[in-house]
Amino acid sequence: MSIKLIAADMDGTLLDSQKRLPEGLFSLIHTLRERGVRFAPASGRQYYTLYEQFGEIADELVYICENGAVVCDGARMISFEAMPTDEVCRSIELVRTLPGVEAIVSARHGGFYETSDDPAFLANAAQYSVRRTQVPDLLEFCRHEPVCKVAVYCKGRAEEVLLPAFHAFAETSQLVVSGADWMDLTRPGMNKGLAIGALCKSLHITPDECMAFGDYMNDLELLQAVGESYAMANGHETLKKAAKYICPSNDEDGVCRTIRQVFGIDKA
Repeated sequence: MSIKLIAADMDGTLLDSQKRLPEGLFSLIHTLRERGVRFAPASGRQYYTLYEQFGEIADELVYICENGAVVCDGARMISFEAMPTDEVCRSIELVRTLPGVEAIVSARHGGFYETSDDPAFLANAAQYSVRRTQVPDLLEFCRHEPVCKVAVYCKGRAEEVLLPAFHAFAETSQLVVSGADWMDLTRPGMNKGLAIGALCKSLHITPDECMAFGDYMNDLELLQAVGESYAMANGHETLKKAAKYICPSNDEDGVCRTIRQVFGIDKA
C-alpha cells in the first residue's frame, strides 16, 4: 500500500468529545510529511477556523473545508465552488419563516450572519466559523457576494426539522446533515469526495493513494472516494456499512492510533 494523502473529518472523528485535537498529532503529521504523506482536515468548518486550529503546522497541511466547497494547500486556495445566487437567497428567505432556525453563509472572506438573540446559535457559529461578521441584512449581502455554503441551524433537530423543511431544495442543492444541530447546502454534487479529486489532481496522486476517516453522513462520499476508508466506532451506522474498515472511536484516539498502526509509527 502506498498512501500519499490522509484526510480526516474533524468533529466526531479527529476531535474528541471535548473538541480537542489528539495529543501528539502535530508530531505524527511531521513524521508523515517526512515519509511523503500529506494530511488534510476534511470538515464542514470554514478554512480560517481550521488554519487557526492547526497553529504552527498550518502551512504543512492541505484542507477540505465547507464540506468540500473550498480546498486549500496551506495558505493557497485551490478551489472555491460558489452556489447560484438565486438558490442562496431562496434558502435565506425560507430560514426567515422557520421558528428557532438560523443561518450563517460562507463567503471567500469568512462567515456572515444576521442579528440573532439565540446564544446557542451564536456559540455554535463561533465554534465553526472563527472569522465571522454580523450583517444587517443577510439576504442583501448574498445578492452581491459569492457564497459557497449555507449552514442552517436548529438546535438538536437538524434531521427532524431541517431536512423536511428544505426537501424541495434537494433537486437544486446538495443537502447534508452535518451534525445534530446543522444542515448544509452547497452547489449540486458538492461533497468531500469531490474535493478529494481536486486535491489528488493538485498533488499529482490518485484516489487509491488516499486514506480517509469519518463519522457522519457528510463523510460518506469522502470514504467512497478513497482506497482506504475508515468509519469511526462512534459513527453513523450507514457510514459504517459503507466503509472498508471500522476504527476506534474519537474518544479513543482512533484516527492517530490507526495511522500509527498502518504506518508502523511508534507513539512519541
